Amino acid sequence: MGTTAEIIAIGAELLLGDNTDTNSTWLSQRLVELGVTVVRHTSVGDGIDDMATALEEALGRADVVLTTGGLGPTQDDLTRVALARVAGAPLVRDEATLADIQAYFESRGRVMSPSNAQQADIPEGGRWLTRVGSAPGLALEVDGGLVVCMPGVPSEMHVMFEQDVVAMLVERGGLSTTVTRTVRTAGLSESGIADTLAELVARVERDGGPTIAFLASRGETRVKVTATAPDRPTALAAIDPVVEEVVALLGTGVMGLDDEGVEHAIGRLLGAHGWTLAVAESMTGGGVGARLVTVPGASAWFRGGLITYATEVKALLAGLDPAGLAGTGPVEGATAEALARAAAERCSADVGLGIVGVAGPEPVGDAPVGTVRVAVVVAGTTAVVEEMRMPGRSRVDIQSFGASGALSVLHAVLRTA
Repeated sequence: MGTTAEIIAIGAELLLGDNTDTNSTWLSQRLVELGVTVVRHTSVGDGIDDMATALEEALGRADVVLTTGGLGPTQDDLTRVALARVAGAPLVRDEATLADIQAYFESRGRVMSPSNAQQADIPEGGRWLTRVGSAPGLALEVDGGLVVCMPGVPSEMHVMFEQDVVAMLVERGGLSTTVTRTVRTAGLSESGIADTLAELVARVERDGGPTIAFLASRGETRVKVTATAPDRPTALAAIDPVVEEVVALLGTGVMGLDDEGVEHAIGRLLGAHGWTLAVAESMTGGGVGARLVTVPGASAWFRGGLITYATEVKALLAGLDPAGLAGTGPVEGATAEALARAAAERCSADVGLGIVGVAGPEPVGDAPVGTVRVAVVVAGTTAVVEEMRMPGRSRVDIQSFGASGALSVLHAVLRTA
């Protein structure tokens, strides 16, 4: 099984639902890439007894225990105290670390609070991790297991893990490398993709090759191909031929690989045509534009857009006829087309995209909640208008799916233009 790990997320705010534990997800992904088997995620509050129990139980299950949270300066930051109890070691104050923390505050023109001094306490025999903020992380061997304590601030935790913890895991030996490549699709259902790839999946499983998994999320289905090997080049040598087959089988439904989604494919198509794009959004409230600008170099082809959420703003910013916006007018396909044309005209773009719909909570006329209408106009020609229905979903989901659907429609139009 190799090296095993358990992750403990510390903080009452996690149990109360005030914060989402993204740290455990990120750590699991990185540990899997390193060939470490994650056996459990645990969330625990700030009570010293609960924390100590969680640490003791985790050390009984895993070779490495990683904690996040509870390293701050307040009375409920007791991770180091709980670890010292479990290890049966006294807490000692490291004067050099205390001076370093003081210098951190001075460099920012701030006076260190006396309570921050406890962040320089460490169980005897422990070692410090790279300090990013005011809270240094720490690590301690306990009865043959390794406990690593990191802050709950994600950006600080990421740095500590990459700079210090990875090296500690390598020192313990037995690591391999797990690599995943992702084929990203749009406009294809998860079940449809599974049917198309069924023969390939069966063959790869029979031959003991990489694993193939499907993940549907917010209007996009991802095909994840994963292999574990002694090193990354060996893993990629097993993965890449399978990825090539997946791409060939799914054809035009493939938007890109790994971090490249439909917005990247749209950018490539616009660049190939030498066209620019502008958008006018109603129900998505800027969600489409926000995705487009994540693409490096988007300024070469994305001109900008209009957010015309209120009905009267459709007339004010996009110049639509107020008389046509009565009743169900704001969510009609004709309105989406008019918005697409207005976006292209006002932003001097070759392609216009318009999105309207009903996110809820009430229907608009005879248009039920979950209705999305999208229009694309290319070089002022006749528009392509499509309608999607997403009943039974939350307002946020409808808006997110609507943005994904609009981008899929735009991609399909550009691909055949």
